[in-house]
Amino acid sequence: MTDILLFTQALAREAGKLIVDERANAALTREYKNADELVTNADIKADQFICEAIARQFPEHQILSEESSPDIGAVQKITNPLWIIDPIDGTVNYAHGHKHSAISIAYVEDAQTKVGVVYNPFSEELFCTELGKGAFLNGNPISVSIETELRRSLIATGFPYDKSTLAPMIPRLHAVLTNCADIRRIGSAALDICFLAMGRLDGYYESLSIWDFAAARLIAKEAGAECGHFSEVPTGIDPQFYDRDILIANPLIYPLLRALLQETDKAEPTE
Repeated sequence: MTDILLFTQALAREAGKLIVDERANAALTREYKNADELVTNADIKADQFICEAIARQFPEHQILSEESSPDIGAVQKITNPLWIIDPIDGTVNYAHGHKHSAISIAYVEDAQTKVGVVYNPFSEELFCTELGKGAFLNGNPISVSIETELRRSLIATGFPYDKSTLAPMIPRLHAVLTNCADIRRIGSAALDICFLAMGRLDGYYESLSIWDFAAARLIAKEAGAECGHFSEVPTGIDPQFYDRDILIANPLIYPLLRALLQETDKAEPTE
């Protein structure tokens, strides 16, 4: 796995340089998937760069990428090693000149995420892990916070492009704001989860796509986070790849935040 990790780190850094240069030197084009999900030419270019590099190095491996091969079903029928890629996590931030965006690359083998790398080229922060070997930021070990009280916890979340699904999220947001210290909505799930892994946040919840969290989830887990869901995982789906109602937090806050979210959902009937 170490060779895979070194390859992935180098690839993330190269792709990071590409998206920084694209924003600085090229005119960004903007398109919208499904009428409301922003995609830039830099997303496409970074996606092609990463996928081509993996295909050259590992021609037998499968690739699941947000921009070029968004087949979620591939995760549940893995026959070869699989790479899960988000070429720019936080595209809206990226397109608006913010510096909170990242390259996210996960490597899956034997139906288990084995390597995760998340790289923000604007801050030059590279988060990485190998299964069972701890989590690191720029080579230094990281670990989750030791906050024990929900009322003092800093919690992060996000909201979907499709605003028709907002209804159950508003009561959750109210409950978290009422019972926790504060909430953050920073705009890159991969970086939010990595921030949790190093103690900048205490908890995180959201429904996502797998390329948003595959690498960061392993990083957080290796940093000591508890990773799960605040709703039931459907039978037959591996929880590590289930993308609805994700909950990640330090082990002390996790059960408290999970109970809060579950109580809120139970109290608010869905239409």
